[in-house]
Amino acid sequence: MGRFTKMKNDPTFVEIQLGSTRLEGNLSIPIDSIGMVLFAHGSGSGRKSPRNRFVARELNQKRIATLLFDLLTVKEEELDMQTGHLRFDISMLSERLLGVTDWLLRHSLASDLSIGYFGASTGAAAALVAAAKIPQTVKAIVSRGGRPDLAGSSLDQVKCPTLLLVGGYDDVVIDLNKHALSQLQSEKKLVIIPEATHLFEEPGKLELVAQHAGNWFVKYLGGS
Repeated sequence: MGRFTKMKNDPTFVEIQLGSTRLEGNLSIPIDSIGMVLFAHGSGSGRKSPRNRFVARELNQKRIATLLFDLLTVKEEELDMQTGHLRFDISMLSERLLGVTDWLLRHSLASDLSIGYFGASTGAAAALVAAAKIPQTVKAIVSRGGRPDLAGSSLDQVKCPTLLLVGGYDDVVIDLNKHALSQLQSEKKLVIIPEATHLFEEPGKLELVAQHAGNWFVKYLGGS
């Protein structure tokens, strides 16, 4: 199942047991939440990513619950830092995301909330593959600087509205997202953030990411 430990401040630290694998996460459920967004990190990132933590806080302000969790265990992260292989194992990452989604839906505080995925880098591909497998569960996806192209044949099986956010200076990723956009059959949108690089580190750019993501999730997770 898993173990919940209340921290001094929100969010709540959670341990998620998936078979023999134990993952760690941070869960925030605002009062009167309208939906729940699971964050799928990629490319060596995790639940402590300052960029995704910022976006999660902004979503919480819109009454959207969030779960930031590590797709890899500590030992796996150490191995991946040396090889870089696990972060590109989209099949494994998507199965982890599916397991965490099932675990979360069995938690009473989140069981009635509409589910959305926020994917970054290779985590975006994992989110798309997972969403294609449970189309009745996942209601919206947002990709930040993602690699949706790595979702492969799953792209045309995604049923939920999908928003792709890419930095205007991230030329290669823009091309990859345009190609993926053409394969998506669901409601879809590509937004290029002007004068932003891959990590949206320029002043005000991450705020734009959070704004676009928040509007998308509010629209499709049951908000007015």
